[in-house]
Amino acid sequence: MSMAQSLSTSMISSSSCAFLALTKLDSRPQSVSLQVKRVGVCKCVATPQEEKIAFKTMVSRNANIAKLQAGYLFPEIARRKAAHLLKYPDAQVISLGIGDTTEPIPEVITSAMEKRASELSTQEGYSGYGAEQGEKPLRAAIASTFYRDLGIEENDIFVSDGAKCDISRLQVVFGSNVTMAVQDPSYPAYVDSSVIMGQTGQFQKDVEKYGNIEYMKCSPENGFFPDLSTVAQTDIIFFCSPNNPTGAAATREQLTQLVQFAKSNGSIIVYDSAYAMYMSDDNPRSIFEIPGAKEVAIETSSFSKYAGFTGVRLGWTVVPKELLFSDGFPVARDFNRIICTCFNGASNISQAGALACLTPEGLGAMRQVIGFYKENTDIITETFSSLGFKVYGGKNAPYVWVHFPGQSSWDVFSEILEKTHVVTTPGSGFGPAGEGFVRVSAFGHRQNILEACKRFKQLYK
Repeated sequence: MSMAQSLSTSMISSSSCAFLALTKLDSRPQSVSLQVKRVGVCKCVATPQEEKIAFKTMVSRNANIAKLQAGYLFPEIARRKAAHLLKYPDAQVISLGIGDTTEPIPEVITSAMEKRASELSTQEGYSGYGAEQGEKPLRAAIASTFYRDLGIEENDIFVSDGAKCDISRLQVVFGSNVTMAVQDPSYPAYVDSSVIMGQTGQFQKDVEKYGNIEYMKCSPENGFFPDLSTVAQTDIIFFCSPNNPTGAAATREQLTQLVQFAKSNGSIIVYDSAYAMYMSDDNPRSIFEIPGAKEVAIETSSFSKYAGFTGVRLGWTVVPKELLFSDGFPVARDFNRIICTCFNGASNISQAGALACLTPEGLGAMRQVIGFYKENTDIITETFSSLGFKVYGGKNAPYVWVHFPGQSSWDVFSEILEKTHVVTTPGSGFGPAGEGFVRVSAFGHRQNILEACKRFKQLYK
């Protein structure tokens, strides 16, 4: 055995210590002698580490936020999509879940934003803080474009960074001591903001509902409009038409019933008209088309799904001067106070884009993009109908509401994602009445819509 081999076999190591032990040398004569320093044997003893205790403040967590169940719907879908991509890194995933626009903003709109941005680099064109309520020309344009002859004036309109943000600001106006009703199913922000504000009780797992919320069931059996004779009196009524997620649009007669119901109960309607420009039927595009609505309703809307402003961020809320609290104080004055306290006004560049949206050229460009998405809904609707599914929505909104009777919405979501690599939205995420349904968004490039429908046909043929 060589000297190197002898040393090699005598090396002993562990994770925490090492020592060199002498081995018996080969009995054959060696030409080289080696002096080795005697070392002691090191014994390794595992000692428990001290448990690291995180520092905690003395501030209690908001108990209302603690009531919320899991995560907000769309981040949860994004989480599951990300997990799917880790499992299938080469999959071509198509997202028809969250209602995010995909087509480019028309050039007539972006050129106006570009011009405004460029002007900010000049002494003459620079502007800093603007009016919290929005620039007067834009407020006037919104009033004349969407509310002509409806008695809505520019001072009734508050420009913002989007309808979703205004929903939460309105909740701050209403406070925690109000009761609320919501369509079931409906956009999750209505319920979640109510929970955060402390308007609700605990989540009741047996019925999948929060206490102290009046869930107004909207199903195929009642034409997706609630039976108001069974709805309890509440202070606030959230109502969206065309509806997200079902795509159903309320008729003039139905909205007249709703306004009369609110008047008889002394309630305030928060009317979400974010999809009004998708309306094909001859239904109201604003709650203020209904006589008496200005005394009981607020309307919120957005350029997100009209002009592709989901990232640009620009919306508005209408609070009529006729709308009063029980003590006679104008609701608009309190909303204005909240806006001035919590918001510094929408981006001046975004407002320039919005103003361009409301020119004749801008309106024509928006209608063209909306028409493209409506063609997508026709393709999706035809696909599921041909496969024998009951399909709702699509005609007046960019969403198709597909029924999977007897099945869990999340199970259907998971099956579609696993077998087709297409992301949808489980109906139960919009409320208990959404169980057994899946929402398919029409926001997508045409080639992706066609490919997704091809995969649906392969899965359900």
